[in-house]
Amino acid sequence: MEHVDVIIIGSGHNALIAAAYLTRAGRSVLILEKNDRPGGFLRTEELTLPGFKHDVYAAAHPLFTTGPAYAELREDLEKRGLRYLNTDLPTGVSMEDGQTAVLPTAFDALMEEAERLAPGDGAALAGMFEQLNPYVNDVFGLFNMDLSGPEAAPIIKRLLHEEGGAGYSSFAASLMTTARNTVSTLKSPVTRAMLASWVTHLGRTPDEVGSGIWVPLTTMALMGGGMPTPEGGSEKLVNALVQLIKDQGGEIQTNTLVERIIVEKGKAVGVRTAKGRKFFAKQAVVATTTPDQLYLTLLKDTEISGSLRSQAEKFRYGRGCVQIHLALSEPPKWPDERFNRVGQPHLTDGLDGFTLAIAQSTADLLPAKPTFTVDCSTNLDPTRAPEGKAIMRVQVLEVPIRPRGDAASQIEVGDGTWTHDLTERFTERVLQVVSKHIPNIPSAVIGKYVVTPDTIARFNPNSGPGDPYGGAHDLAQSYLFRPLPGQPGHQTAIPNVYMLGAATWPGHGVNGGSGYIVAQKLLAN
Repeated sequence: MEHVDVIIIGSGHNALIAAAYLTRAGRSVLILEKNDRPGGFLRTEELTLPGFKHDVYAAAHPLFTTGPAYAELREDLEKRGLRYLNTDLPTGVSMEDGQTAVLPTAFDALMEEAERLAPGDGAALAGMFEQLNPYVNDVFGLFNMDLSGPEAAPIIKRLLHEEGGAGYSSFAASLMTTARNTVSTLKSPVTRAMLASWVTHLGRTPDEVGSGIWVPLTTMALMGGGMPTPEGGSEKLVNALVQLIKDQGGEIQTNTLVERIIVEKGKAVGVRTAKGRKFFAKQAVVATTTPDQLYLTLLKDTEISGSLRSQAEKFRYGRGCVQIHLALSEPPKWPDERFNRVGQPHLTDGLDGFTLAIAQSTADLLPAKPTFTVDCSTNLDPTRAPEGKAIMRVQVLEVPIRPRGDAASQIEVGDGTWTHDLTERFTERVLQVVSKHIPNIPSAVIGKYVVTPDTIARFNPNSGPGDPYGGAHDLAQSYLFRPLPGQPGHQTAIPNVYMLGAATWPGHGVNGGSGYIVAQKLLAN
């Protein structure tokens, strides 16, 4: 198809969700993907040994399964093989001193766990939820709206201002707090570490202004959604979406890199690939991209305001990520048996140690004692490994993209490239920490594969130099400043060119939000 209604550049899950809606409505859609198969960061492969199926990048999908796209497409996706497995213990924390905590999906069970660790913390935690409760429906509703659109405006106003008063609401004040401040009412360092650490999965840090509101929001999201993952691997969501799109008449071409968006008389009319082939769009071009790539590359030949192009040039990327994929001869032997059901717990020595590791990474130093999450998909899904065996992923967020030194002065980093030697030595450091929490690690390890910031950068240009979250998420690049202050939404400077993906609201992760938002905009035209 060289003439279609909509061309979509890139095939991450948001692009596929948009295409599913558009093709269901009878629009002709062509998706052009530079990689060998669709899916972006949703990719499942036998990385270590035959029969061990690892989610190379993204794993669990709690925000997607609680959103409108899944609710509306679920039946069609399940007919095409998608089946989610879940747990009632989405997360927890294992402390270096042996203390543990779990976060159940049931409210009463969570209150009991908080009280067990420190009498009075159950009431304090309930108070945190109670403070947010008047705003929570509006907040979660915004995750599926363009913040710059007319539908969101009255909701944002309602959230920020006290009803009937001239002042700002308690919700507005909470937008400026830190995660450390939010958990300060809790007496247990274990509970504080379990809850505050999750803001790093949202591209924020516990001591960063603006991170505080994400503590109760993330906790509520985990309680509402659990830690679901598709049976057989994260890529099963991609497979089901792709089949649905094709069944509805859409087309996907892989190994096709789009070089330019063709604009005539202020309107996008198509795209040109790196091999010089042209495809034409009657309604719109949708780009799964970041604003720097959009305005400096894809729209390089188009007249764009100097201010917007300057903002695109200043778009910032965050820190990197290391993911260590392990094939195990046996399941991990947690001292706390509850962790055999926990989806993705943190391993840490506390909130202070966690923030120290982040501070070291911010200074471009390898953290002396990294803190991280682990997940063992075979606990829920034994099909992911041969019988009796297991897989585990260790996800170390907040590491330098280009380390210039080592906080422990033990690892030579060279020019900062993640060489085999640097990767091996850092992996050894991480596994030494894991061994303090799980006695049969590393002895049970029979295979290993490590994803570094360099790996991420090579695979997906939306990660820039190796940021898996598609751009820094501090306040200056969040909410109505995302992707750019001059473009506070998904519609770009070219009226029929739209952006979706991690660089746009509601951000990174498997949430489907931007795909849903853009689809609704296009279907309204």
